[in-house]
Amino acid sequence: MQACPTHIDIPGFIKKIDTGNVTGSAKTILQANFLGGTCARVCPVEELCEGACVLNKTERPISIGRLQRYATDYSAHKDEALLKAGTPTGKKVLVVGSGPAGLSAAATLAQSGHFVEVWERREMAGGLSTYGIITLREPIEVALHEVKMVEQLGVKVSTNTSLETQEELVRVASEFDAVYLGTGLAKVPGLDFPGADKAVDGLEFIAQFKTAPDSLIPPRRVVVIGAGNTAIDAATTARQCGAQATIIYRRTPGEMTAFDAEYEFATNFGIEFQFLAAPAEILLDEDGEVSGIRGTRMEVDGVDAAGRKRVVPSGEPDVIIPCDMVISAIGQEKYEEENSFGLGLNRGFLDVESFKATGQFENVFAGGDAIRVTGDASTVMAVQDGKLAARAINDYLEGK
Repeated sequence: MQACPTHIDIPGFIKKIDTGNVTGSAKTILQANFLGGTCARVCPVEELCEGACVLNKTERPISIGRLQRYATDYSAHKDEALLKAGTPTGKKVLVVGSGPAGLSAAATLAQSGHFVEVWERREMAGGLSTYGIITLREPIEVALHEVKMVEQLGVKVSTNTSLETQEELVRVASEFDAVYLGTGLAKVPGLDFPGADKAVDGLEFIAQFKTAPDSLIPPRRVVVIGAGNTAIDAATTARQCGAQATIIYRRTPGEMTAFDAEYEFATNFGIEFQFLAAPAEILLDEDGEVSGIRGTRMEVDGVDAAGRKRVVPSGEPDVIIPCDMVISAIGQEKYEEENSFGLGLNRGFLDVESFKATGQFENVFAGGDAIRVTGDASTVMAVQDGKLAARAINDYLEGK
């Protein structure tokens, strides 16, 4: 339970499955983790709950993730509203962003009796769960069911609605009793080498395959730049399109930010890896179309200031990988003053104290990837942020 960021009562929900009370099991999960269905599919359980299972010392751990998925799917298929809205308080809260952090906050606030409105800039709500998690892990129906669950609590979800400027934040902060920003981060940063404008955004590629697959021209050979979980997801999506997929990374396997289980999954799925190769140019054919990528061979040369292995050009001939699509998955852009809504920043993330945003606003809070200065940016951490931030908002609204 301690290894789970949302601290689900794992023995309790398993016991309820064992006694045939699957609905009660799902309720136990959702009370701690409103996105329990998503997390059952995408959580790195090997690193969290299953990694901490006492049976690891003697045999295989209990399949906690699969049991959680069983219980939440059972509840979803019965379409039961297991959680209820609280007694109305007369307070209004705006949640900006309908990803894991936003939905978790909205659900918790609604259960406290507050009226909650969620703004989502895209056509469908659900954020990363809807657009950024590959279909192999989470079908879009699962994400949209979680949106429906929050609506069943009386939450108003407004899509195609965004918060863009500091002036808009000033307005909504005066119209609502509190505002919660679960906006995540921005697009993939730009690449700085010849032909970089031909690279495809990894998250947008996944989103297009998941929400509008018929509009995607299937690539034949794909190279993905990066070595995090999004890079592996983008390469996996390319494989689902029927393409060959190679991940190119300037460092060694030991510096990959992807989880070990993700790396194993990728290799088993036929994804190739080219380590110690720094992307230097996207090659174009005579028609200006992508024909390959050139990478500078690297070698390890001590460690850098962060304690990672330092890599430098080896002097060996460049590596050339033929392809017809290059996907960039090198992380996401952080906030800068011009897009921070006038809020305080901490190393490119929204600065908070107990989830309250620093700066000119008294009633603005934030959580999720937007504040993740340290630690892993993951769905389950965003869910916990939303839950804890909602409690902080509730205390604020009660004058505590």
